[in-house]
Amino acid sequence: MSELFDAVDALVASRSPLPPPAERKRLRQAHGLTLDEVAAALQVRRATVSGWEAGKTEPRPPERDAYARMLKQLAQLYPAGAPVPPEETAIPETPAVPAAPAPSAVEPVQACTAPTGPATEPANTALRPAAPAAVPRPAVTSGPSSRRPAAKKAAPASTPVGGADPRFENGPLAVVDVEDGQAYAYCVGGLVLDVPAKSIPALVEWTLREAKLGQPKLSGPGKDADPLIVLTEAACEYYGLPVTLTQQERLAGRLPEGHKVIKQLTRAHWQLTKRGFGPWARIYRPAQGAERSCVQLCIPSWDALDTRHWADAGQLPPADLARLLSTYAARVMTPRGSTAVTGLELMTALHPPTRASEPDATGKRHSEHNPNSLGKDPVDCAPCEAPDGHPVLADLPRFHHRTPAEVLVEEAYDWARPLTDAECLRLHLVGIDVNMAFAAGANGLTVGLGAPTHVKNPVFDPKLPGSWLVDLSHVDLSRVKLAKQWTDLDGELLPSPFTPKGERPTGPAWYATPTVAYAVELGYDVAPIEAWVRYDNGRYLDAWYQRLRDAYLATMADLGVHADMPPADFLAAMDGYRHRDPQLAIVVSAIKATVKGGIGKLRERPRGEGWKPGQPWRALARPTWRPDIRAAVISRTRINMHRKIVKHAAFTGQYPVAVLSDCAVYASDGPSPLDFLPYRDGKPLPGGFKLGVNPGLVKWEGTQSVLWGEGVRERFNAPELNLARYIKDGTVTDQDTGE
Repeated sequence: MSELFDAVDALVASRSPLPPPAERKRLRQAHGLTLDEVAAALQVRRATVSGWEAGKTEPRPPERDAYARMLKQLAQLYPAGAPVPPEETAIPETPAVPAAPAPSAVEPVQACTAPTGPATEPANTALRPAAPAAVPRPAVTSGPSSRRPAAKKAAPASTPVGGADPRFENGPLAVVDVEDGQAYAYCVGGLVLDVPAKSIPALVEWTLREAKLGQPKLSGPGKDADPLIVLTEAACEYYGLPVTLTQQERLAGRLPEGHKVIKQLTRAHWQLTKRGFGPWARIYRPAQGAERSCVQLCIPSWDALDTRHWADAGQLPPADLARLLSTYAARVMTPRGSTAVTGLELMTALHPPTRASEPDATGKRHSEHNPNSLGKDPVDCAPCEAPDGHPVLADLPRFHHRTPAEVLVEEAYDWARPLTDAECLRLHLVGIDVNMAFAAGANGLTVGLGAPTHVKNPVFDPKLPGSWLVDLSHVDLSRVKLAKQWTDLDGELLPSPFTPKGERPTGPAWYATPTVAYAVELGYDVAPIEAWVRYDNGRYLDAWYQRLRDAYLATMADLGVHADMPPADFLAAMDGYRHRDPQLAIVVSAIKATVKGGIGKLRERPRGEGWKPGQPWRALARPTWRPDIRAAVISRTRINMHRKIVKHAAFTGQYPVAVLSDCAVYASDGPSPLDFLPYRDGKPLPGGFKLGVNPGLVKWEGTQSVLWGEGVRERFNAPELNLARYIKDGTVTDQDTGE
């Protein structure tokens, strides 16, 4: 008899009454449930529940009875006609983001600052938890339908949830994925949109007309950021694109011109930039007036997200990747390509080349040069600033090797020396690393904005950016001025501040202004022979530094590392910070890569394309191709490091055994930086190394034993092997070549 009862119950369950599809969706949203939460409870897929709500499919036993039971209970709580509350994102409490350091008395605030809307505020305030009204709302009939799946983990308080600008209310970007034949766009804050587009041209049209994606401009005369669409592997297959590129396509960096998707775009009157259809494709139509029609595609499976900077971001689920990239976009800017490209584009976005003039007599405005920008036209560099193969050097013999008196060589440190007998008796080698060193080097730096002027026998001016031919071989590091007092040091244990390899110069050489100014600071006279100086100059990189600094500090704060922490607390907070939220840790890496890559991109070298020495290459046509600015930043960064090393040596008698870019290694009796950094009552040596998260302060890089260091050098028969290169984990795979 019981079997008969079970059969009857099953028969009734198979016909359990259900409300209409639209009512099912209303009831779910009324209770603040996501599709994923309902799917998990019923042990079905999210797309299955979506189909029930859309009326495309109907539930079957045993899920139907449970689904009907849930809807019946919800109907009692939310009768028809009751208001539907907005869906909310699960946002946990996180520590407050530190305020950006106030500008000093000698560093005026930039006149050209970013708008203060939620998507473009300074990064340490732009991503606070939004009020409920700002969170994605249930779908409305007039726009693309939306769903909000439950996040695999709660979003941090700083997760952006869309901007106040109604044009971009769904955020700066979307990750498009395909499930069960339906395309979905995963947006900021957990919002998911149905994507009706069946082809790439239709996807571009949908993005511009319906998706409400983009980002407001960062500067008054600038341009809004174009929407970014990230395509998963499933989306590539769905839209007729290869999941991966062939070897030939990877080398070319693009699909062949005859590919069917490119033909589809051409037929729909869309164009591609000169980069073609590659990992970062820009699809556009010529602007009509002030209106831009442009969408950028990012294809992670084509290696768009370099694993050196983005780790495994390209392998993340769509919602997680959208969260990661949206956080970066809100704090830095919408990615425009690699982190290097984005770093360079950020400079232009903060200082656009042109602006609208005041109205003329007829009331019409015209385009004019924007002060403190690099302008819209490239300028020639000085011959000494040009890299080998530059057209300005076309008259040199083909294999001519330029001497220091012919070429400006401002590069980061790569220096090491043998340990002294006293250092060999210590137990540990401890590495300390300067946070965001090149960003700190750019802060407050005056750089040239226009073309250089050649001057013979100039009087050195530390406030005038340029390149100077001067003999600094007389600067003796065994006796230098510190705070206007002469101090004796062991100069043999110090790298020279004037060369990347730390070797003392032997005669005249070209230097950027910060390097020559440091020679004067150390107490020595300088007499330049000639110079290329830039009378049109300004602090072009200040706003760039401030935005990247704020982005870095805000993300580190989300990871539990705050500004102004006591030294021991800071070291404890840094221990394992990347594991607290691996996705935000990737954002940190990307921000740091944006700094270094942006500076490096100022002197981009030829990239194939049949280039031959003496011919121009594509990058030379950019106003942002400025090797002099790159040299000035690197010069100042190296000098900043040397200044701290000298202050530390004068106060403690301790000298570094190796320096690599922004990392210095010291012999120490203990394994912690606190075992050799001269803190007194919690306060660091003024002008020396200070532990902290802010750019220019230092963190612990790694510790190895002195025996390890001596053993490695002996094994490779290299007494000056740069141990700073391996101090982090102690792994040495081959002899150091300096590359």
